[in-house]
Amino acid sequence: MNRARATAVLAAVCLLTGFVLLATFNSGGYRYGASDQAFYQPSVLVQLDPALFPRDRSLIAAQARLTLADESVAAVARVTGLPLPALFLALYVLTLSLLAAGAWSIARRVYVNTWTCVTLLAALTLRHAIARSGTNTLEGYFHPRQLAFAFGVLAVASFLRDRRVPTVLLVLAAAAFHPTTALWFAVWLGVATFIADRATRLVLGGLAAVTLVAGLWALTVGPLAGRLQPMDPDWLATLATKDYLFPIGWPAFAWIFNLGTVILLAGAFVVRTRAGLVRDRERALVAGCFSLAAIFSTAVLLQYFNVALAIQLQPARTFWMFDFLATIFIVWLLAESGDARQRRALVLCLVVLAFSLTRSYYVLTELDRRPFRLDIPDDDWGRVMRWARTTDKRSGWLADPMHAVLYGTSVRVAGERDVFVEGVKDAAIGMYDRAVAMRTAERMRELSNLERVTADDARALASRYDLDFLVTSAVIDLPVAFTSGELRVYRLR
Repeated sequence: MNRARATAVLAAVCLLTGFVLLATFNSGGYRYGASDQAFYQPSVLVQLDPALFPRDRSLIAAQARLTLADESVAAVARVTGLPLPALFLALYVLTLSLLAAGAWSIARRVYVNTWTCVTLLAALTLRHAIARSGTNTLEGYFHPRQLAFAFGVLAVASFLRDRRVPTVLLVLAAAAFHPTTALWFAVWLGVATFIADRATRLVLGGLAAVTLVAGLWALTVGPLAGRLQPMDPDWLATLATKDYLFPIGWPAFAWIFNLGTVILLAGAFVVRTRAGLVRDRERALVAGCFSLAAIFSTAVLLQYFNVALAIQLQPARTFWMFDFLATIFIVWLLAESGDARQRRALVLCLVVLAFSLTRSYYVLTELDRRPFRLDIPDDDWGRVMRWARTTDKRSGWLADPMHAVLYGTSVRVAGERDVFVEGVKDAAIGMYDRAVAMRTAERMRELSNLERVTADDARALASRYDLDFLVTSAVIDLPVAFTSGELRVYRLR
């Protein structure tokens, strides 16, 4: 390797390392087993050990059957022999690396200065929520949705370079991990390709027709049958706290933020067009992204009739794509519009980097978090859950329905055991399956007075639902199986 190439490799490694660290710090640090991993980690565990979660299998399957993420991650675990904490960390770093690689490739096609490319990476480390969509631009843990988005960004870069087969393969890779995220990229890039490549229009039209027919079959008599039916009032009531599912009820600020992103994208693109810098594939890319607005509008219209699919697709997440593309063009607008002087791009890069560094320090300090938490914490909850993993795999556990929020990880993740109900994630999974939604609502009602539960109440609940252990800080007249600090594990039978 010659000196110039060695220098380039070293610079790339430093740039990538800086991106991963800043993205992690701005996300509040890396945390294994947090948030949505309350679903994804157990679904992988079931693939690795079918004896786990005999009670909660149907609940886990309600979402798991819609994706190949659990099978894919489990296959990697088997091949590599890595424990899940190490594997999830590796996948987290891979996700950020692919996102950075895709963004850099796009930047090299759009920008003139290298410093502007670095500025884009720095801007992408600034984690933020897509208003009322239930998603963030980054997460502080491995999430298949983030990996699918990274594959989608690589597909966008591939489209700009007129590489058709890699573009299709990258969208398919995204679909394996998170179908709805991949769907938005498929629409975006499908429309863009139709506009940019006249020679492929007949083929794309045929593929679109076949896809439409296949989709209608799946939604009428196939594996997705019933999703064109309206959700009944009882089912909708279980989703009352999931306001990100219903753009119809958005407050003004959500519309302002999301539509404001679209307007900023359009404005920056107009400036770039007038400067004579827009190429055909870039123009098609922007047009393809705006086609997502039609998808969003159609889904919102169908939500007036409570169509299940229009809710389950979570159309508000199309604004994530607008946010990403708007970031690319706004960085260009600030760094290179009017002129492309390197000094101006360098100054902007230093400002964005300084802001990202300051913000990451503030986030970590404010949340009082370590930069990396690679496994279940060794605190009272962690020790109780470690003991739970020594119990019978068929055992059923009872805990505060908000235990994942209170302690940072759920019983299913940290203890690898069935739990009576996990209020946040179980309610979200209920969006995909009415039976799961009704089960969750019933169990939440059963625990409405858990803080005042008596020994007789706990035994009666255990008898009705076949439960074995109760974990709580309350003092109850029941046999104690294990303690750590104020937490006690009681035997229910």
